[in-house]
Amino acid sequence: MALWSPGQAGQAAAGGAGGRLLWAVVALGAGTLAPRRAALALDATTLGQRFTVLCISVLVRGCAIPVAWKVLPYNQKGSWQPHWNGLLEALRGSIPADWEVLVLADRGLYARWLYQKIVAVGWHPFLRINLAAKARLDEHSPFVWIKQWLPPMGEQWAGQVECFAQKQSRLCCTLVLCQQEGYEQPWVIVTDLLPTEVQGAWYRMRYWIEGGFKDFKRGGWGWQHTKMLDPERAERLWLAMAVATLWTVAVGGAAELQPPTPSHKELPPTHVARLSAGSGHGPERGRELSCLTRGRLRLLAAVLRDEPLPQGRLEPQTWATTLPPARKPSAAAKIKEQQRLKQRERQRVKRRRRKAAHRKGKGKGKKAA
Repeated sequence: MALWSPGQAGQAAAGGAGGRLLWAVVALGAGTLAPRRAALALDATTLGQRFTVLCISVLVRGCAIPVAWKVLPYNQKGSWQPHWNGLLEALRGSIPADWEVLVLADRGLYARWLYQKIVAVGWHPFLRINLAAKARLDEHSPFVWIKQWLPPMGEQWAGQVECFAQKQSRLCCTLVLCQQEGYEQPWVIVTDLLPTEVQGAWYRMRYWIEGGFKDFKRGGWGWQHTKMLDPERAERLWLAMAVATLWTVAVGGAAELQPPTPSHKELPPTHVARLSAGSGHGPERGRELSCLTRGRLRLLAAVLRDEPLPQGRLEPQTWATTLPPARKPSAAAKIKEQQRLKQRERQRVKRRRRKAAHRKGKGKGKKAA
């Protein structure tokens, strides 16, 4: 598996492993994908007040494997458009032309130029937009608020429209609307796929890239502890973490499909493990360990046992066709969320005090002058 970094080769515009890393992801999953399709996600993350990272990741089994990225100084002025265009261009041709490639992004990244660039690369945009927009079914119809097409809970509406009333923003596309109980807001998505070919539930995969950022930080590789200040050095570190993510997710995904054989039937009838095991005929349980965590444990076990290191293989899941109701948060999750909000408020208060003290100090200096 040959990997190559445009950043290391002096092509910093791509800012990552570029097409070779994406090719490696496709190669690890070749032969297991039916139909032959892949999902990518675009998003940005920050590291304190040092870096902002623009990232494109492949979405596989609840994980996100970075394949192209650009590390920028935090709050650097200027548009992200040239950086996103460069990252997408670096990946052009890395996936076979007969594959269906879906590119997902959240509302904060939507722009008409991004939609058009994804189409130009030969892929299918799947971009979320705000509900507060207008569209019309054809050029002879008036523009109306798209919220009037919202379907009942648990259902989906899709149709070809002209989206956005302003001429400079107008877009001919397929509009997808879906909503489900327990979700704060409905999903409003624009794509170039036909209404009969699209499922709004696919947008659930976009959230995997947020979990991928957590894997790079406190949930996995611990990037939040880095002392680096140079964005170019950080890009090279991301290459190492991306390769490690690819390996561990491949190993963990293969291990997930080979669960250990349950042995509770060999226990006495009154044993607590047997009584709590259930019948095995209920609904499928959710993933208890991410593929990245499972892969790390599998590799660590191989090292401790002095066994050959497993290589793994990417085994993508079937894309969802329905949007399940949101799970109610547990009492522990509610307490944790309250603590997180209190901590965020304390941080905001500290920032306001620091800024006020800084302004006060500047004012004293001016008076003294």
